Amino acid sequence: MIEKMSFVSITCPGGDLDKVIDEYISKHDIQPEYAVTEYKTNELLRPVVDQNPYRDEIGYLDDIKKYVDVDLKNVKCDDISKEEALDCIRINYSFVKESEEKLNVLEKECYDATRQAEALRPFTDLDVDLDRIFAFKHLKYRFGRVPTEYGKRFKEYVHNSIETVFLKAKEEEKYIWGIYFAPAGEIGKVDAAFAALNYEIIKLDCDIHGNIAQGYKAKAETAAKLEEEVKKEKDAIREKLSAEKEKIAKSILKLETYSKNFEARKYAAFLEQDGEKYAIFCGWMTTKDAKKLSLEIKENETDIVCIADDKHTSTDAVPPTKLKNFGIFKPFEMYIKMYGLPAYGELDPTMLVSLTYAFIFGAMFGDVGQGLCLLIGGFLLYKFKKSNLAGIIAEAGFFSTIFGFLFGSIFGFEDIIDAVWLRPVDAMTNVPFIGKLNTVFVLAIGLGMLIILLCMVLNVINCIKAKDYAGLIDTNGICGLVFYGALVLVIMLLMSGKALPATIVLVILFVVPLILIAFKEPIMHLLTKKKAEEKTGAVMFVVQAFFELFEVLLSYFSNTLSFIRIGAFAVSHVSIMEVVLMLTGYENGGNGSIVGLIFGNAFVIGFEGLIVGIQVLRLEYYELFSRFYKGTGREFKPYNG
Repeated sequence: MIEKMSFVSITCPGGDLDKVIDEYISKHDIQPEYAVTEYKTNELLRPVVDQNPYRDEIGYLDDIKKYVDVDLKNVKCDDISKEEALDCIRINYSFVKESEEKLNVLEKECYDATRQAEALRPFTDLDVDLDRIFAFKHLKYRFGRVPTEYGKRFKEYVHNSIETVFLKAKEEEKYIWGIYFAPAGEIGKVDAAFAALNYEIIKLDCDIHGNIAQGYKAKAETAAKLEEEVKKEKDAIREKLSAEKEKIAKSILKLETYSKNFEARKYAAFLEQDGEKYAIFCGWMTTKDAKKLSLEIKENETDIVCIADDKHTSTDAVPPTKLKNFGIFKPFEMYIKMYGLPAYGELDPTMLVSLTYAFIFGAMFGDVGQGLCLLIGGFLLYKFKKSNLAGIIAEAGFFSTIFGFLFGSIFGFEDIIDAVWLRPVDAMTNVPFIGKLNTVFVLAIGLGMLIILLCMVLNVINCIKAKDYAGLIDTNGICGLVFYGALVLVIMLLMSGKALPATIVLVILFVVPLILIAFKEPIMHLLTKKKAEEKTGAVMFVVQAFFELFEVLLSYFSNTLSFIRIGAFAVSHVSIMEVVLMLTGYENGGNGSIVGLIFGNAFVIGFEGLIVGIQVLRLEYYELFSRFYKGTGREFKPYNG
């Protein structure tokens, strides 16, 4: 079902706008609309462009949340004022920023010490006095590394060069580490040559003393000490904020609520008349909620007026759509939203989809054991995870179980329980003019015909509600309903061996609807007294009408035949399970592998269940929805939702 909607307009003194939003709008499900747009004929209306006063404090929240884990789900902020919340956030933010300034210094020192320690690590095997190297005046040094793929060229250059000496520290898989020395006057030329060999220079701080191993140890100890200080500082921030965690959570919720409420002002408009300033806020609510809001404002306020219009005469906008279905049908709203919500006033197909989808799925996948697995598994997932798809699976599993009893199948075994109705593979029916056909194929076609007729009836109802008179004489309107209904009636009479109606009746039922469908455009022009556009001549019009009628008849045939997949999957499911039983050794009552049987059934439940689910959804979208459903509605999105 679609909830009945009302357009609500609230007028208040300009200074009471925040009060209206905080005390009424934020506590009711209302989808706001821009007042300036809705009342565009009033040139005196001006949009609200005030800047959010909570913007800075909202920006502080991310810095605070880095150090305290705040869960707002079960928090109530009624016992804290807006001013207290603002003070709480400002004070804690100032503390965080001051602490982070000190923390940033420590982290930089820790990073530098760690970097230097890592730079020294490859050279620790060299017994070199760093103080003496740093004191060189006529020699220059370069700590660094060269990729091993350049090692041969590098060694040749060092061996043949008289300007440099290379002291190797370590050779690893990727790099050769070491120090090269060169006279101060030649260092530029040597640096250029080493750069050409991809030598990467590593810079060291001059505050390192002793040999390299001692320098590395000192830097590593400094880095570890600084890292511990960083951890202590972060723990101190967390401890301080955790002590006020409850108050911080309430303050965050309070400010986020007020900030969000203030943002709702953008939907309102101001109106100045006779020196007085008024604010107007409007939007959509369910009629039931709108009556509650109007009564609440009337009882508590004298200067605020709330008008709820359930006839929608105060706006040109189309109301949004809010679906309301019983719990058993609610999961199928997911499929409706995937296709498109019904427009306001259009029929809600959720109930039809839920019944036809689950029923057809069960007919195509009839097995007691596998159906129960789908039912129980889907139900548990839906209960604990609230997954709509799981709810759909559970309902489909219920009908699979029912059809499993009807077909006499349990986990693929056809000889454990008796079929209450028939065996899909064995049941045959005599069809006039054709001969013997599988019964489930015949019944699938019959079910498809009934569903198509039902969809045509729904389309007629939609056309009447929308005053779409052209749709009434269309393929899926009254004309199509009469023609296809007559066709179904004739087939049923032939199948039952009963006499057909008189020829004149058949002519009226078959020919007249097709003529009306073919001449729909000129008929509508005649009824609406509008002059038709001259596109083609009479001959071309007749030719075009003929081919369009041929397409209509072809579509009736193909759409009806499409339902044969129901019977095809019912039969193929039995065949697939026979293969599983054969592979696991259970064919003809044999003793096979229980593990193989479990995995075989699990595979069929997952793989075939997925394919059947997709095929049923295809039938819903292409054979049902295409006949009566447009899905052009917009979803109801309450401001506080």
